[in-house]
Amino acid sequence: MRTQVGIIGAGPAGLMLSHLLHLQGIESIIIENRTREEIEGTIRAGLLEQCTVDLMKTTGVGERMMREGHFHEGIELRFNGESHRINIQELTRGKKVTVYAQHEVIKDLVDARLKTGGEIIFNVDDVSLHDLDTSAPTIRFRKEKDGDFQEITCDYIAGCDGFHGPSRPSIPSTIRKEYQKIYPFGWLGILTEAPPSAPELIYGNHERGFALLSTRSPEIQRLYLQVDRNDNIDNWSDDRIWEELHTRLATHDDWKLIEGPIIQKNIVSMRSFVCDPMQHGKLFLAGDAAHIVPPTGAKGLNLAMADVQILACALGTFYTSNNTELLERYSETCLRRVWKAERFSWYMTSMLHRHYDHTPFEHQIQLAEMDYVTSSRSAATSLAENYAGLPIECPEDWLEKLGVLTLNS
Repeated sequence: MRTQVGIIGAGPAGLMLSHLLHLQGIESIIIENRTREEIEGTIRAGLLEQCTVDLMKTTGVGERMMREGHFHEGIELRFNGESHRINIQELTRGKKVTVYAQHEVIKDLVDARLKTGGEIIFNVDDVSLHDLDTSAPTIRFRKEKDGDFQEITCDYIAGCDGFHGPSRPSIPSTIRKEYQKIYPFGWLGILTEAPPSAPELIYGNHERGFALLSTRSPEIQRLYLQVDRNDNIDNWSDDRIWEELHTRLATHDDWKLIEGPIIQKNIVSMRSFVCDPMQHGKLFLAGDAAHIVPPTGAKGLNLAMADVQILACALGTFYTSNNTELLERYSETCLRRVWKAERFSWYMTSMLHRHYDHTPFEHQIQLAEMDYVTSSRSAATSLAENYAGLPIECPEDWLEKLGVLTLNS
């Protein structure tokens, strides 16, 4: 097989990249190690920055998001039994945050690619990358576990295959520097069949640990508890989970947490990770293949979308003018934004979670930080700007051009 851009991974990054390339008349093939049913059925939370929402709307894949998503003008920080609202829309001059699950984004993008003739090869195995320093890099894989090996010859390869995929290890270890922080706690997440307990997300800091409440739909809510990263979900009965949520989210007023049947629960570990550089030869990394953030700042999916905007713009520039400048600067451009998102995610995680080795003094410093950010307009503005999403370094008319291409496609 031959294509212009070979894409490994049919997550949000790979699918959106293929969609953006298609709008510019650039061919691509996506390969994915899971089935379509698996990628569309794996339930993942999703909180979209304004730039991600704008991208989906402009490129014609946001209709269902605008109809079914939940649009929040702010968030609540809760500590010492009191709630403090950060008005994101006011502090950012109109930006909002949108709650729309990642697997729903995937469904919309898969549907868009298949409707326009895009090629997605699901359920592949034994993926490897070759000849990255040549003009014709290749992706080798099996179609299903017992299938014959096949090859895709490309101009460029986009590694959108997540933290455990083969793309990042294909960058030689002699030039690849990796930064990582493993947090000593994890998140116990539940899905519950219950009506919303609050109109916006609530981030709670309590002496027993962090808690988060978010709305998934009018009937389904998503809640999280900070737990030890090595804890076992079998240690957490439904009654224990609800008791802990009530305790950590309690206020001095008459606010009540609404319970319902728990339909899913699991524990996930938390890490921060960055790979530098994000490119080597004809290979470009995007999304979780290049960086991981703890979920506290809600940056994972949004960083992936930013990466592929930058890459799609750079590839479009190359194919229209033979100019490789943006491609050569891809890693540098992305990493500036990645490290700012890593900083914000670390800041939110450090401020909101009870660290097991914290002294009473350090806990009071945490509370003082939360008091400051909820009482200082400047501090609240900084939080709001980062939460709603920092600008993406693409040409100013990039989205406008995509909109015209979408209308004409």
